[in-house]
Amino acid sequence: MTKEPWLSLVESDPRPWLLESGEPAARWVALTHLHDLPADHPEVAAAHEAVRADPGTRDLIERLGRWGDDTGASGHHSPAYQPNLLHLLADMGLQAGDDPQVDAVVDGMLEHQDEAGRFQAFGRLRGAPGPVWSSLLCDTHAITEVLIRFGRSGHPSVTRAVQRIAADLAPSAQGDAWPCLPERLTGFRGPGRRNDFCPQVTLEALRLFARLPRPQRPPGLVGVARVAVRAWRVRGEEQPYMFGHGYRFKTVKWPAFWYDLHWVLDTVGRYPGLWRAPTADPGDRQDLAEMLACLVAYNFGPSGRVTPRSCYRGFEAFSFGQKRRPSPFATARLLAVVRRFGPLAAAAAAIDVLALPSSKGGSGRPRPPPAAPESN
Repeated sequence: MTKEPWLSLVESDPRPWLLESGEPAARWVALTHLHDLPADHPEVAAAHEAVRADPGTRDLIERLGRWGDDTGASGHHSPAYQPNLLHLLADMGLQAGDDPQVDAVVDGMLEHQDEAGRFQAFGRLRGAPGPVWSSLLCDTHAITEVLIRFGRSGHPSVTRAVQRIAADLAPSAQGDAWPCLPERLTGFRGPGRRNDFCPQVTLEALRLFARLPRPQRPPGLVGVARVAVRAWRVRGEEQPYMFGHGYRFKTVKWPAFWYDLHWVLDTVGRYPGLWRAPTADPGDRQDLAEMLACLVAYNFGPSGRVTPRSCYRGFEAFSFGQKRRPSPFATARLLAVVRRFGPLAAAAAAIDVLALPSSKGGSGRPRPPPAAPESN
């Protein structure tokens, strides 16, 4: 295999181990994201079919229920929230048309959209007497990305939602980004200062626009990504409410769907103008290199493998839902992120993560990475 620059950040090349894994989703990620094989390649097609037939895939699908039932009341910060489950399934290789139950849930999302064009989710909101259909940005952004990932980007409702999301981009105290807007029905909005950007909804919007053709994207998205990166740079002086940058930010919690180091890098890595363009800011390059160094130091063990150090309950049957042994899927997913930043590998390798400043409210010194577990 060709020695790529990003491999210098891990102790050995884990790709052969991934391809020999008994986990079809890990093989699919490795083939498509680490070897760049197309969907019609025989090995990719075989891995995709194995994902479809895998009992773990069926387990996740069965958890979906119907769009609008009690499952949807879990909230956008829960791994049981249907858009989060659908993103996990897509990360594992499931696609539009692979399963009628998934397609039914996705099509159900198209049926609930408010007058402004934002997609709605069913759940509990402060100020409402019971579960209601509402359209917080952290819901509509996640739903819109699900619809794009599962082949509905050409639907008129999705086009309308994308246009609404572009219109919601606004100046904030940190720069142009997406804020937390009050919900239209109840007036509820999340905590935090009104003029601040919301890290979660900003990254969600950046992700969904990265999946669309360039003519469908609003201008200035690299600048928005720069705002997201800036939150790391000023972590000692500023902290977005509920979104810190300490030990838990650096240590990925699986399945990954919420604001952390993986979420930031997996998103802004889709905007290579941040570090590759002639006009790239050296400060942004440094920030990205620091975060990349922390992603490796706090999540990878010997042999370039990831043993999960934090997991949500309910996923113990999956390799990413336990903390005893390396997870092929978690390894493949994080390596896909690391690979995007190959040009920054040398800069990241030179960084001492324990010499970096700690976050606001911390002790002044960053908490060191956990002892690396043995790899199998």
